[in-house]
Amino acid sequence: MDKLKIAVLISGSGTNLQALIDACKNPDYPAEIVMVLSNKPSAPGLSRAKKAGIETCVINHKDYPTREDFDKAMDVTIRASGAQFVCMAGFMRILSEWFVDQWYDKLINIHPSLLPSFKGVDGQKQALEAGVKIAGCTVHFVRKEMDSGPIIAQAAVPIESGDTVESLTAKILEQEHKCYPLALELVASGKAKIINEIVVIG
Repeated sequence: MDKLKIAVLISGSGTNLQALIDACKNPDYPAEIVMVLSNKPSAPGLSRAKKAGIETCVINHKDYPTREDFDKAMDVTIRASGAQFVCMAGFMRILSEWFVDQWYDKLINIHPSLLPSFKGVDGQKQALEAGVKIAGCTVHFVRKEMDSGPIIAQAAVPIESGDTVESLTAKILEQEHKCYPLALELVASGKAKIINEIVVIG
């Protein structure tokens, strides 16, 4: 089976990266991670990749005068790795329109809310402040507008009385670790297709 070659972009601890690494250990899983790239040299997720024998790369965004210059450096490195698809997993950078265009329909992200609700930072805090009863996470294709794009998969999490940002974050993260590998599997296997900006599973 020809597996889809993936580059994963991270900025932090890499728990969603770990979920993808674990999924890729299954011989029947239709994707493989060929590189993990971080914009932060100290990102703990880099150690997860190295432990799994995956190539790592650090490109510090502070070394580049513009967002697009940084993204172009990433693009060169990603393509050199042989990656055909990009997964953002806690990558705390807004991508330039140029990069999104280069990887159109080949770039996905996970966000800690049930999009289109609560875009941007602190989705968990936004949900609590809004008083909603259900939160969750969303895996979606990336478009130029922040936290938009065709939705591949979502997982719901009930908000209970007494929940804090920390407790809700932990509950959502548990679902993220299930939702992201599932979404990538649907895309890599060809079961998830975009038709008129809606993902159809079949």
